Amino acid sequence: MRIFNFFAILFLGLLLLSCGSNAKKKKSDFSILTNAEKGNMTLHETLDIELKNTKNHIIDSVIYQLDGKHIQEHTVLSEFKLGKHIIEATVYFNNEKQIATTPITILNDTPPKIYTYKIINAYPHDITSYTQGIEFFNGNLYESTGQYKESKLRKIDYKTGEVIKSIDLADDYFGEGLTILHNKIYQLTWREGTGFVYDVNTFDKLSSFKYGNSKEGWGLCNNDTTIYKSDGTEHIWLLDPDTLVEQSFIQVYTNKGKIVGINEMEWIHGKIYANRYQKDGVAIINPDNGAVIAVIDFSPLKQKVTQHQGLDVLNGIAYNPETNSIFVTGKRWDKLFEVEIVEQ
Repeated sequence: MRIFNFFAILFLGLLLLSCGSNAKKKKSDFSILTNAEKGNMTLHETLDIELKNTKNHIIDSVIYQLDGKHIQEHTVLSEFKLGKHIIEATVYFNNEKQIATTPITILNDTPPKIYTYKIINAYPHDITSYTQGIEFFNGNLYESTGQYKESKLRKIDYKTGEVIKSIDLADDYFGEGLTILHNKIYQLTWREGTGFVYDVNTFDKLSSFKYGNSKEGWGLCNNDTTIYKSDGTEHIWLLDPDTLVEQSFIQVYTNKGKIVGINEMEWIHGKIYANRYQKDGVAIINPDNGAVIAVIDFSPLKQKVTQHQGLDVLNGIAYNPETNSIFVTGKRWDKLFEVEIVEQ
């Protein structure tokens, strides 16, 4: 009897598994056609949708959605974020419901402007600092540095380069970007999936936090209500400053495609200024939709610092509200540059 029950249960389980597998393999009788060229549309363009009904079902109704937002068969793409999305059609027919999907990529409708800069001042910077992030707070410069067994958090007198306060990260943490909000310093680590929160005055560690869908930590900035986090891809994640939970994201795109390697960031006058890893320039990003508005070419700056074996790329951008100017530096650069952005 026990053997019978065992085989009966086994057979039933295999039957259910088979049914479930078949159900997963069942294709929709519908598909979505659009006017997207090679799957691409541009911002402010009208998206046209057509439902292909392969079996000529009598359709009761269709609901179209783009990333969870209801859209019509003809929708102007002005309110959507850039990047990769999914169009979904929920089709009701003959007391049944089926869902059809198709991917789409929304590009910016204008190319980025090209800006240059003018040097206002140059200040000393620690040539040994593998700079990952800098930010001003109450007139002082705060810096996070990287590399295993070298990572630090520092408070610096930017005019003299004097280190006012410094703590070392544990040897198994690779420091990344930082930002300061509500008298707290938020600092990322690279591949350890952990960020740290410190008291801005004492550098006492208050807490730590884990990442969500973003697998790595690269850069941070904030607009007083939201923390923005980069992870080395085209994604910038929006974090709740109280819970540090990733609530949503934007994707950084131009009129040609995605921009990856988003690294150190700074919030300046309502826009995100972002270093790109291994690129000696800064992208100015619309935080509402991810569009790259402009690019600043800082490549000549690298020739104005001491050339040495450990010299690395531009990385580090900060806005000083007291001087109303922008400061940039790089990994193991011996200068911190105060600059004015020039629109060509």
